[in-house]
Amino acid sequence: MRTRAAVLCAAAVVAGSFTALPATAAPRAPLRVSPVTWRKCGTADYPTLQCGSVRAPLDHRNPRGKQITLALTRVPHTAAASQGPLLVNPGGPGGSGLSLAGFVASTLPKKVAARYDVIGFDPRGVGKSSPAVDCAPRYFEPVRPDPVPATPALEQANLKRVRSFAAACGEKYANLLPYLDTVSAAQDLDSIRQSLGARRISYLGYSYGTYLGAVYAKLHPDRIHRLVLDSVVDPTGVWYDDNLSQDHAFNDRQRALMAWIAKYDSTYRLGTDPEKVEARWYAMRAALARKPAGGEVGAAELEDTFVPGGYYNGYWPYLAEAFSAYVNGGKTTALVAAYQKFAAVDAAGDNGYSVYSAVQCRDSSWPRDWNQWRKDNWAAYEKAPFMAWNNAWYNAVCAYWPTKTLRPVDITNGKLPPVLLFQATDDAATPYQGGVTVHRLLAGSSLVVEQGGGNHGVTLSGNTCLDTHLAAYLTNGTVPRGHGTADAVCRKTPDPKPLTTKAASTSSRGSALHGLLGFRG
Repeated sequence: MRTRAAVLCAAAVVAGSFTALPATAAPRAPLRVSPVTWRKCGTADYPTLQCGSVRAPLDHRNPRGKQITLALTRVPHTAAASQGPLLVNPGGPGGSGLSLAGFVASTLPKKVAARYDVIGFDPRGVGKSSPAVDCAPRYFEPVRPDPVPATPALEQANLKRVRSFAAACGEKYANLLPYLDTVSAAQDLDSIRQSLGARRISYLGYSYGTYLGAVYAKLHPDRIHRLVLDSVVDPTGVWYDDNLSQDHAFNDRQRALMAWIAKYDSTYRLGTDPEKVEARWYAMRAALARKPAGGEVGAAELEDTFVPGGYYNGYWPYLAEAFSAYVNGGKTTALVAAYQKFAAVDAAGDNGYSVYSAVQCRDSSWPRDWNQWRKDNWAAYEKAPFMAWNNAWYNAVCAYWPTKTLRPVDITNGKLPPVLLFQATDDAATPYQGGVTVHRLLAGSSLVVEQGGGNHGVTLSGNTCLDTHLAAYLTNGTVPRGHGTADAVCRKTPDPKPLTTKAASTSSRGSALHGLLGFRG
């Protein structure tokens, strides 16, 4: 399985409790950063990829203190004239961007990609950057307790898990955790810029990467050439409130999947009424809570398996087949295979989740009273049961996190060149309001909307209309200018067809991108 525990762009804080610049963003005179030494590290998919690294301060307020290493990749420009580096980030926090550079360079129109050095990077704590963080290996090992704390025993079992994870992080990384936060990661981007010898950078960020990019732009507005934010985090909800908003949006996407399955009843034989299909899904969940499929897929793992369907509808046919095989034939093979493909967490996933937790728990204040979590998440569950408690436990380590917290950055910015935002109206991981809010906060930005789209991460995924706007912007800074909330509106990418039809269930570009973006991110 690939890395599958990295992100749910969550949330926490009361709107308005911002700081213009956390203390970590006020460094003294920086050290001179050495140029990157590049070496060939091409793959079959990305043969021109190069690898390198750069040193950066652990604490940017003390640039001559302890240093960390950031792993980089590059696809160099091939045109005679270059527009400089284009840094790409897949989200998270905790997502590795090393392979994303190859994908972006190979998916952009050739004439556009040729004018950029496309740069991927592993943020501090992630992957091949050093030190890398892994608080509790095999934390997601199945079978986990049922996420819905219907009994005191289940609640205590889940609380024991999250407390032990937070304690393990504090014990293993006491000297590192105070420096795992978005502002520190944003300052790392400037270390990368310096190592590349660039006066300005361009940036393409997905999901959490939109917040990272907006924070960097706040810190260094004069160092932005182009800024593209795709599937935009609402910065006024960082991070607790954003989580609760996600619960409702993911519930809607799960219901969209149920309606899609009902539409193809001749294939899946689960009924033509979406509500009855949904009832059968919850009956499957209850059965798996009693007897996990293959001794591996219980209630928690089933939810984990279906969460990716909320990120990308290209997975719907695989999820529907597994659902149908279990309900109609009592067969577990497809369900276990779907879990292993979409939800099982490997060592890279352990690392991603550790960084995810460290950054989000450090970035902002979280309720420390578990009674508040209990109240808010039962209220969310009543209206959005699909993943309310699953999401709560994914983030509940922040109720017990061992470091002090910062305040979110007020990303309001009137000093930038034109910025281009992309947002699907039915995105679950970063609901639509986030794009609208950031459009308002970034003066002169343009918002391109995929009307009716529900995928998370929409550019370079097969929608020609969206990609045309992206290419024009990266070519010469052209942005659409409209009236009202959106500056341009694109039709959504069509939903997939069942695997048994001649139509392909996913676009190769879409599935490749979402494999790199991961889930929970």
